[in-house]
Amino acid sequence: MNPISRIAKSVAAVAAIAAFCSCTTFHETGWRPIFDGRSTDGWKMTGPGELVLENGELVTHGGMGLLWYSPEKFGDCEIRVRFKMSAADDNSGFFVRIPEAPADPWYAVHHGYEVQICNIGDERHRTGCLYSFSKAVNAVDAPVGEWSEMIVRLEGPHTLVKVNGKVVTDWTEGDSAPPKTKDYEPERGLRPNSGYIGLQNHGEPARVHFKEVSVRLLAKKS
Repeated sequence: MNPISRIAKSVAAVAAIAAFCSCTTFHETGWRPIFDGRSTDGWKMTGPGELVLENGELVTHGGMGLLWYSPEKFGDCEIRVRFKMSAADDNSGFFVRIPEAPADPWYAVHHGYEVQICNIGDERHRTGCLYSFSKAVNAVDAPVGEWSEMIVRLEGPHTLVKVNGKVVTDWTEGDSAPPKTKDYEPERGLRPNSGYIGLQNHGEPARVHFKEVSVRLLAKKS
């Protein structure tokens, strides 16, 4: 066989394998990226500050603001968030179950849930908790300067949060929460089974990095 033809066939075979792998990865794992480090299409900012796309990562600047995903609401799914804290006292959060498009970040605070990203809070205000609602099942610190993985499972009225493989939140609508004592804490009450999601930039000097937000639908029960 002509050497050039042999090389061409080898290149074509490698390309075909790569295309097959890229097509089957989604079907095998079910994960659909809605932020993959390349684009912020569909994401909208509300409130002061911003999340800046830097070297394939969204980085928090200023605040308090919210970058929320506008094309659809999410429920009965798992959401994977990969994040990295730059300092021990960094503060951010991942919002779920926001019922309507948020005109400002406080709408998300008072009508959705913030999954906290902050290592220095107490048992209801630390990484993986539903901020001021749920008590941490396990106290998990996100290592500074390293990537952490948060999995948020939304199944009807049930919310389960794992951080680096450990359960932090196991919450069902109607579970008991302590009374609200500060004006900046969220209003109590039930949240919807599905809603918008978003990333919080809490304020200076925090620099929390996000490199992935992906969604996987739960299998329908028979």
